[in-house]
Amino acid sequence: MNIYVGNLAYGVTDADLRDAFSASGEVSSASVIKDKISGESKGFGFVEMPNNSQADAAIKALNEQPLKGRNMRVNEAKPREARPQRRGSY
Repeated sequence: MNIYVGNLAYGVTDADLRDAFSASGEVSSASVIKDKISGESKGFGFVEMPNNSQADAAIKALNEQPLKGRNMRVNEAKPREARPQRRGSY
């Protein structure tokens, strides 16, 4: 299951996310989304957990819990919507 994690403190790393979620089960990937230009965190990330029951347990356990001073918003990620293609960018 792909899990969205929002309201992250800007100092949270991929390893911090992996550590927080691995308490609930196996984590196949954890990544904080960063700005392409500055390299700074955008304040959200995604965690992939192969076992859905462990992922559900992680969502329940970690939603609204603090990580590095901010309460995370944790829920199942929604599929990415198709974005319109930009004109003029060749």
